[in-house]
Amino acid sequence: MRIKMVIEYDGSNYHGFQIQPNAITIQETLETCLAQLTGETIRITAAGRTDAGVHAMGQVISFDTASTIPDDRFCLALNRFLPDDIKALSSRQAPDDFNARFNAVKKTYRYSIYNSAAGQILVRKYALCLNETLDIEAMQQACRYIEGRHDFSSFCASGSSARTFERNVMKCELTHNGVWLTLEMEADGFLYNMVRITVGTLLEVGRSRLSPQDISSILEVRDRAAASPTAPPQGLCLIKVDYPDTLRIQEQ
Repeated sequence: MRIKMVIEYDGSNYHGFQIQPNAITIQETLETCLAQLTGETIRITAAGRTDAGVHAMGQVISFDTASTIPDDRFCLALNRFLPDDIKALSSRQAPDDFNARFNAVKKTYRYSIYNSAAGQILVRKYALCLNETLDIEAMQQACRYIEGRHDFSSFCASGSSARTFERNVMKCELTHNGVWLTLEMEADGFLYNMVRITVGTLLEVGRSRLSPQDISSILEVRDRAAASPTAPPQGLCLIKVDYPDTLRIQEQ
């Protein structure tokens, strides 16, 4: 049977999601634990291949298994083998043609910024820590230029395997609550480092080195060099992955 599983993880101790030589990854750890649980060699597909240091609250994976473990109990059984920084949240049997990556229609990412001199030690693995004055209103205005369907070539790091750079961003919203700044982005797909480059560019707006309107020009030139440096990974978290109603699988 094919299983759809929702997982969360702290990416601090991993070299990203995807298996790579001579490095510990989320995928390798999951597949090793699945093998311990089922006695099978299982290859998983993930909705998003998060980078080193990036976290997830709602990553989705799919895989095939001949195990007799009930589909809704699979997550509980797997958690007995997983390390403390990875947890399976739910599991259900999916249609045989379900693919966690290619069937996704929307993903939601959140980037956290902690803007205070005190307390950074406690949050440094889960937020970009700053201590500077930012023009929050200008950053929020700039977010409006990100929303919509655009060619995001300027917001894509080199090394991307994307065949097209056009994406539809349904939501790009920056909220401010005390020392916390939180950017939430929803889109039908994301390019390599797209959220982190967006954050880096919004910070330049906040520092008054760019105007909100400059976002339009950066998009138009379709050149990575036009945007700002990529923000660090630790503030980024994959929050949720959505699928079409026809493929919606009831979760507990």
